[in-house]
Amino acid sequence: MDSYLCPVERKFAPYSFNGGTVLSIAGKDYAIIAADTRLSRDASIILSRDVVRSHQLTNKTFLGICGFHGDSSALIKIVKTRLKVYEHDNGKQMPTIGVAAMLSTILYGRRFFPFYCHCIVCGLDENGMGVMFGYDAVGSYSMSSYGAVGTGTAMIRPLLDDVISHTNTDLNMTVSISLDEALQILHDVANAAAERDVCIGDAFLIHIITKHGVKEEKFTLRRD
Repeated sequence: MDSYLCPVERKFAPYSFNGGTVLSIAGKDYAIIAADTRLSRDASIILSRDVVRSHQLTNKTFLGICGFHGDSSALIKIVKTRLKVYEHDNGKQMPTIGVAAMLSTILYGRRFFPFYCHCIVCGLDENGMGVMFGYDAVGSYSMSSYGAVGTGTAMIRPLLDDVISHTNTDLNMTVSISLDEALQILHDVANAAAERDVCIGDAFLIHIITKHGVKEEKFTLRRD
């Protein structure tokens, strides 16, 4: 049979998976969010080596987002627009707790055709304490002292459980770690994940939020 006579199945495929991993650690007086900079497709094609996945929303709040890059970009625009409206109406920036609740509402509003995104909101609360919120696809969220989303979650989360909350040990308690310790942990788990996940690579962009402001750091990962 001629090839042009063979039936061809057409499918509606609105999503594309572009990889990415975001992780966050919140402490007594700081919050850290970090994300890799590799944008890939189908785990084999590298589209960009310098994409930004952690976005500053206010002086004290960041949103980390990965997944389908198109949905990520659209969601960021919606969130930033609503924050501008809030600041115009109230004469102040929305607190981190409020940003977390607002994002939940936005995601839930698209529950019948969800954003193909994995999100983390982190920053300082009104008392200067570090907070972090993780989300599912339709807006359910919870507060924690650490978390990870994206392709490296299955590798990174057990490491964070073991080092920070000692979930896999007899202690089974969350310990208070300093900013320097948190940065070292982040470096270690990021390097470990990059060696085992082709979607993670090139660099990790880190933002450190404290009462003194926001500091940005970057460290390189493998580029193959």
